[in-house]
Amino acid sequence: MFCNGSPVIRGLRMTLSDELPLEVTCRDVKAKLDAGEPLLFLDCREADEQALARIDGTRLVPMSELATRLDELAPFRDKEIVVHCHLGGRSERVAAWLRAQGFAKARTMVGGIDLWSEEIDPSVSRY
Repeated sequence: MFCNGSPVIRGLRMTLSDELPLEVTCRDVKAKLDAGEPLLFLDCREADEQALARIDGTRLVPMSELATRLDELAPFRDKEIVVHCHLGGRSERVAAWLRAQGFAKARTMVGGIDLWSEEIDPSVSRY
């Protein structure tokens, strides 16, 4: 099966090369965090959204500020970056844009903080 020209495996869109899949599930992110895997967990929502709900350990760099704050992410150029937003749309665009800027391991967390609240941590407010 294909989605936008890329194969889909178990509901996740894959790249056609040897790169990491663009998408990662909430459960996989939680497992990586629990295992202590080195990754940057990036929240691309706006500050007012983060004030409503946040995942501990995330770093806020709003999508609207990303281009001007890209230098802050330079230390993570060769590391995995997992981006989340509210539902997953913005984070997908941010992860794809980061990949185009040379951050080959940038990924989007499917379902965003909303699905995280459902599947991982119900104490995270839904809005």
